[in-house]
Amino acid sequence: MSEPTIPTPYAPALVEPKWRARWAERGTNHAALENAARPFYALMMFPYPSAEGLHVGNLFAFTGSDISARYHRLLGHDVFQPLGYDAFGIHSENYALKIGAHPMELTPKNVANFQRQLERAGLMVDWRQKVDTSRPDYYKWTQWVFLQLYKQGLAYKKAAAVNWCPVDMTVLANEQVENGLCERCGSPVEQRFLEQWFFRISAYAERLLSNLEWLDWSPITKSAQKNWIGRSEGAELSFRVSGHDEAVKVFTTRPDTIFGATYLVLAPEHPLVATLTTEAQRGAVQGYQDATKKQDLIARKSSKEKTGVFTGANAVNPATGANIPIWIADYVLMEYGTGAIMAVPGHDERDFEFAQVFNLPIVRVVAGPDEAADTPLGETAYTDDAQGRLVNSGAFDGQPVADAKLTVTDWLAAGGHGSKVVNFRLHDWCISRQRYWGPPIPIIYCDACGTVPVPESQLPVELPFIPDFKPDDSGISPLARHEEWYRVPCPTCGASARRETDVSDTFLDSAWYFLRYPSATRSDVAFDTELTKRWLPVDSYIGGNEHAVLHLLYSRFVTMVMKDAGHIDFEEPFTRFRAHGMIIREGAKMSKSKGNVINPDVYMEEWGADAFRMYLMFLGPYEEGGDFRDQGISGVRRFLDRLWASVRDARTDVAADANVTRQIHRTIKKVGEDTATLSYNTAIAAMMECLNHVRSADRPVHRDEVLPLVQLVAAYAPHFAEECWELLGHAESVFTAGWPAFDPALLVDNEVDIVVQINGKVRGKVRLPVDASQEDAMKAAMADAGIAKFVTGEIKKVIFVPKRLLNIVV
Repeated sequence: MSEPTIPTPYAPALVEPKWRARWAERGTNHAALENAARPFYALMMFPYPSAEGLHVGNLFAFTGSDISARYHRLLGHDVFQPLGYDAFGIHSENYALKIGAHPMELTPKNVANFQRQLERAGLMVDWRQKVDTSRPDYYKWTQWVFLQLYKQGLAYKKAAAVNWCPVDMTVLANEQVENGLCERCGSPVEQRFLEQWFFRISAYAERLLSNLEWLDWSPITKSAQKNWIGRSEGAELSFRVSGHDEAVKVFTTRPDTIFGATYLVLAPEHPLVATLTTEAQRGAVQGYQDATKKQDLIARKSSKEKTGVFTGANAVNPATGANIPIWIADYVLMEYGTGAIMAVPGHDERDFEFAQVFNLPIVRVVAGPDEAADTPLGETAYTDDAQGRLVNSGAFDGQPVADAKLTVTDWLAAGGHGSKVVNFRLHDWCISRQRYWGPPIPIIYCDACGTVPVPESQLPVELPFIPDFKPDDSGISPLARHEEWYRVPCPTCGASARRETDVSDTFLDSAWYFLRYPSATRSDVAFDTELTKRWLPVDSYIGGNEHAVLHLLYSRFVTMVMKDAGHIDFEEPFTRFRAHGMIIREGAKMSKSKGNVINPDVYMEEWGADAFRMYLMFLGPYEEGGDFRDQGISGVRRFLDRLWASVRDARTDVAADANVTRQIHRTIKKVGEDTATLSYNTAIAAMMECLNHVRSADRPVHRDEVLPLVQLVAAYAPHFAEECWELLGHAESVFTAGWPAFDPALLVDNEVDIVVQINGKVRGKVRLPVDASQEDAMKAAMADAGIAKFVTGEIKKVIFVPKRLLNIVV
């Protein structure tokens, strides 16, 4: 079938399908996976394939990544840019429930629609290596990853407090709770204790933190990770419980204030609570524990209201020997430290407020420069560590806080009451989900053999098609309702056993997908050793800042585990990471309820994919985002139309203009620098300005003036550039032509504009060589009728500033 004839005006409806077909036919976007000489792995975060189709935010992100990938190809790299679908998870399942469909049937349709839209956008994706996390040929290896962690002793099961959404009927991560409400459905979140599978990511906290120092990531992303990991140095102290053999261990970053500890607080779920609580207080304590279970973990951390209950027990302060009461309160969490704190109300705002509510003693043990040991604290705690010194602290009185942290800890350690420790806010990763649409966890429970991992030869543990996949409030997965699926022989002894019925968190699917892409067609390994060595780690990773913490952290963790297990030879997956910004519309965030959601299909149909791509990049800095306004896209389309006309009408029988040539070389430098740093909006502006010079005064355009412009615009408008390149007489793809070179000598302008003043008033400008003399400037000024008419008398004085100013005094 012959290709359509492209008409004289630029017609994206004909040009774009032509080049997508030609790319597919020629394998233009296929990476030389086996023998790439200069491999460059360009990766964008893969999307969740929603039923609504591709969102403009997706296309904004993907276009920015695609431009970077194409730029590196033009620089001579063998670029591999894959893409796939994060297709498992609660979003797909809830939507299927809403419309009465089954996710196993709905998801492939959504993926097909996404693929159509992504291909239309002209992305340089090697679709041969596509992954879909909901397909058995992918999640077989997700289950294999789980087994590797299990072998390393990093996967374990325990009962834990979790956020539970009673509407979605599933566990929620802390980040999925906003002001005590489920971020997805808005319902109040509860706390439950469930048996859950965890990954021991806390064992990697120090490595995860220290590696951030050398990663080429944006500072805001690294800061978010550092805060989440939350390293703090302090001491673990032991308080003996009066009348018991038990001791309460607390973690504190302020061991210097132990002389001011007037009570202890345990998390309501602390295992010692039942043992320590007196009979007189048992009813009150139990009632408080029941009330706490109805709160989510985030609300407990952020609540301003101070509540608590006395257990009836006391502990001995090892510094003072005094008995101090033991309370429980919801602001103390088992997931941080030891689940218990020593309360120093004189020097901690939260403890101060609690002590005031319950009339507990408040003692000053730190004083400022102008304060004494008996200076009243007033209405707030004293928290100025830098200026403080110890008071009412025995032999340590007068020591600065920084010194006392060490000396007090050493003293307590010598007495057997504590030790120096490093603590992390990062807690282990709960991967269990009591839902249907996810990879079954590959574990079998046998009465005789206990917990048995599924042999790798029996993977994948396939997710069965079940019609009744709706979760219930029992906290048990829908798969647990299907004995015909979960009842299997034990792989070890052959006796009747039971499969794990929870599925794994979708964060696990995405925590290793970048390893799979180069080996996506392999059925015998998760990732081929040689291919992985050639292509990994990822050279450039681009995604949303909403994933700056968990996805990136989990991916780094899994990569470290794979290295420790000997499967790969690197421990950081992404050499360079940049987060893109967010698109709003007409000043407002887009949402279906506002009716302002942008359907990319509509705009690509009217304006062409390339114009749409360039407009998205022109909205503002890529790492910040921009405001989409419908009228703005016409300016980008006009630029493409003018460049098209310039290519179409370019000649070789006219002389190239020296000033235009200099502008082109400056533009090559500018666009190259800006594209490398993802400053796409300013790169596009530079190309527009350059075209204005090329087309100034309707001068005839030389072929050599548009050739480099086509190469520059190729990464931004690939279909358009390919057609222009062909019109200019080239048979090969523009992406084999390379990035145009600039001549440094032409970057310096050899002419300048000199301002001409008459009696101090600006009357015009003259353009002269940079080395022009005063005499040259005078001749040029007097030759300009618009300036000369103001010289009406005898010239008394001339002031000349080379390259800048000529002032004639008459």
